[in-house]
Amino acid sequence: MKSLELLVERIILSSRWLLVVFYIGLVLALAVYAVSFASKFLKVAGSVFELDEAEMILAMLGLIDAALVASLIVMVMISGYENFVSRFDEAEKEGEVSFLGKLDSGSLKIKVASSIVAISSIHLLQVFLNVNQYDDGKIMWLTLMHLAFVVSALMLGFLEKLMSVTSKNDLKDKG
Repeated sequence: MKSLELLVERIILSSRWLLVVFYIGLVLALAVYAVSFASKFLKVAGSVFELDEAEMILAMLGLIDAALVASLIVMVMISGYENFVSRFDEAEKEGEVSFLGKLDSGSLKIKVASSIVAISSIHLLQVFLNVNQYDDGKIMWLTLMHLAFVVSALMLGFLEKLMSVTSKNDLKDKG
């Protein structure tokens, strides 16, 4: 019976390598998104002398929004791979990925929530700058959705802090 248990555990542990397919897919999605960003950038650069100040601000916000989304994808890829598949041990010894820091799953959740709030903020700012193009109902719903993201991120941060304090207390009790 013990050998069956070990076999099942090895199969389950080995299945983490299936996640590599998802991370490679995210790399390809990031490449496609980079093409989309380049297209937006070229469009803005080509009309830089035609856009008024408000339109230029909106265009810049769109580029910032795209950069935040790309950063979110990279953060999820790197920390997800390192947390769930394999460590970057060898590369880190050579100093290649030392900029990454260490993101455990709790920190990753908080960073993802923060990124979503930032992306939502930029989108909402774009809506507010084009307020005449939206009806009041849509603005209300977009604002409520943004507030839901903010409250969720705050609650997630609070819970993560509470969990870290609890685990520190548990370590003190054991030691």
